[in-house]
Amino acid sequence: MAGERVLVAKVGLDGHDRGVKVVARILRDAGFEVIYTGLFQTPDKVAAAAIDEDVDAVGLSMLSGAHMTLAPKVVEKMRERGVDVPVVVGGIIPDQDAEKLKALGVAGVLSPGATSDQVVDLMRAVIAASRAGSK
Repeated sequence: MAGERVLVAKVGLDGHDRGVKVVARILRDAGFEVIYTGLFQTPDKVAAAAIDEDVDAVGLSMLSGAHMTLAPKVVEKMRERGVDVPVVVGGIIPDQDAEKLKALGVAGVLSPGATSDQVVDLMRAVIAASRAGSK
């Protein structure tokens, strides 16, 4: 599948951006069009960018420990604006929080050590599922 547009963002006060840049490059090299919003984004800014960029999915990099607050807030803000695209969270996410995040509307979770293939496969799978569900 070609032509997928993915927005990747760092939400909150987490200033570590090496990982999100690596993920952006992985997705780009796999044929995705990647939009990176930069550091210190708010859930509102991510939702607005998702609309402006007409993306197929959003990827959040979370290393600050605020994933249980910020990731669901991004999902909520996107839904408030009528954006129904999957949100994938990657970073330092404890195993017990992954299922909780999914229950709160996150489409997928990537843990540290995820391979390039796992990143690409998950993003393609959540986009395909989203497209199939909207038909």
